[in-house]
Amino acid sequence: MRNGQKFNAILHPQATKYKIEDKIVIAFYIPVSDKKPIYFNSQSNTFIRRGSADQKATSEERDAMYRDQTFGTKTSELAKGTSRTDLDDKSIRQYRDYMSRFNPGISYNRYDEEELLSKMRVIDKTTGQCTYGGLLFFGKRDAIETHFPDFRIDLLEIPGSSYEDASSRYTFRLSEDDYQNLWECYFECFTRLKKNVDVEFKVSSEGFGEELSPGLLAMREALVNLLMHADYFSPASSRIRIFESNIEFYNPGGLPKPIEELKEKDLSIPRNPIISKLFRMVRLAENAGFGFDKIDSNWKEYNNSEPIYDISFDSTIVRLITGVVDEVNVENVGRNSGEVREKFGRNSEEIRKKFGKGVEETFKLIVKEPYITAKEIAEHIDKTARTVENYIDKLKSADIIERKGSTKAGFWKVKQ
Repeated sequence: MRNGQKFNAILHPQATKYKIEDKIVIAFYIPVSDKKPIYFNSQSNTFIRRGSADQKATSEERDAMYRDQTFGTKTSELAKGTSRTDLDDKSIRQYRDYMSRFNPGISYNRYDEEELLSKMRVIDKTTGQCTYGGLLFFGKRDAIETHFPDFRIDLLEIPGSSYEDASSRYTFRLSEDDYQNLWECYFECFTRLKKNVDVEFKVSSEGFGEELSPGLLAMREALVNLLMHADYFSPASSRIRIFESNIEFYNPGGLPKPIEELKEKDLSIPRNPIISKLFRMVRLAENAGFGFDKIDSNWKEYNNSEPIYDISFDSTIVRLITGVVDEVNVENVGRNSGEVREKFGRNSEEIRKKFGKGVEETFKLIVKEPYITAKEIAEHIDKTARTVENYIDKLKSADIIERKGSTKAGFWKVKQ
């Protein structure tokens, strides 16, 4: 590992010898590398951890690891061949007007347009070219699609608590013709999202009307987080699905550190620093951290439920429960994936020994996502819905899980 011949990067494992019950145990600690992917012989021998097992990474997953090597810097690079003419005049005017109204004391209001775009790193002063972040935020769609051919933020309104019980695939889908860039996309998405929460109209200290509620603040933070921290170089696109009982925010791109550490230390490590700053300067985003605490506290106050976080190394999902939560075990539903693995890891191993791998995989998905349907589980583990229903029956018969609420709007509870 240390000579750099077997692996693609030099590793520095630490070995420790323990004596336990008159037996010698040798433990190896291998520090996390910042040069992922790490593989031996060839890239096809790249492995990632899934639950309690290591599996070979797909080519898409390896690509995500390479992109993460440039976390926080990629969208700050220059988009070759671009200039001020590739930015949308209307978006820039609206942004400046919004800043003057909602953040009047900031120095950026005093700059002319050229200096503002330079100071905000939308345009490079030396070359006159746009940064990727500036282009995504203010650009014309044609110019953006030259560098990001599948640029879109998907938003769908689905008539059901899941695709399985929906009467149609969707009743509304945000069209790419509705927005040019991220600044316009924010308002289009927010208009659709705010219909799902109760709001209160107030006049701010500056004399401007504001629609306020803890639920609206949590939803706005979740939306801005999605736009600020997406991996725009990923083949996947950000997606918002508005179900009747919950709203799901899906983002390509994982987090730079475990969510528990980001919350505890209030760390601010933006994937797209220019986009993050542009949202902060108009007070649509927090000055520090990832905003998880703000989402958690405001949604808890609004709906007495905690957001559900599903974090993997190449994607992030935040789900807000909008349905009635009288029967919901908030602690169980709001548990994040790290706590799930710690609390139920042993249970899943016991389930595998007793019922087999399929039942264990079903159990893990239910623990991770209490609102998941049999059809969705079947897609995850490549089984038929009927087979998954049999797996679920075994878990219910063994008194491991139970169903709370109706078939359409209910959820799974793991018994303590």
